[in-house]
Amino acid sequence: MKDYYGILEVNEKASQEIIEKAYKTLVKKYHPDLYSSVEKREAEKKLKQINEAYNILSDSFLRSQYDLELQKERTRVQTSQSTSRENNQNYRQQTTTQQRNENISRNKRKKKKTGYVRNKSNVGTIFGLVDLVKDLWANKPEKTERKKMNQTDWLAVGLTIVALLVIGIILWLIPFTNGWMRQLLFENPIFNFIGGLFS
Repeated sequence: MKDYYGILEVNEKASQEIIEKAYKTLVKKYHPDLYSSVEKREAEKKLKQINEAYNILSDSFLRSQYDLELQKERTRVQTSQSTSRENNQNYRQQTTTQQRNENISRNKRKKKKTGYVRNKSNVGTIFGLVDLVKDLWANKPEKTERKKMNQTDWLAVGLTIVALLVIGIILWLIPFTNGWMRQLLFENPIFNFIGGLFS
């Protein structure tokens, strides 16, 4: 639907006097005699639109009919936009639900396959080590499943053990903590029991 108010560059609540002034101004501005051949055709088209808009908006009955049609058109557009917005939201919700269900089923399939589900963002970190120990303790995987476990997890286990040994040696060599380390190693019943196994 053509926007006659926009063509005449007036407000929808403009009075007849304002519409007439705008019409006269635009007719002078787009008069074909003011333009060259290419621009003249464009000016003629624009002038034709201006005349059409003025004929509708200058007649009070035609203007009221046009206003009703314009209002219906806007209502129709708003309804279709709100409907499409609701459809988009519903689609997004369905897609999110489907993705969540797919992730759950994928994790279940993975768990059936490997016997455990890993959080990939933790691989190679201390949290990955904690997850690995939990998986090993809770699921007790078979030998084939142990082979499938990530090498970085085993590397993290090895590095953690090495780090603990290095920290122990450093604490042993520091005079301030040497006494505490001796007490921990030689007077602790657990370490005494372990030492008794090897002696």
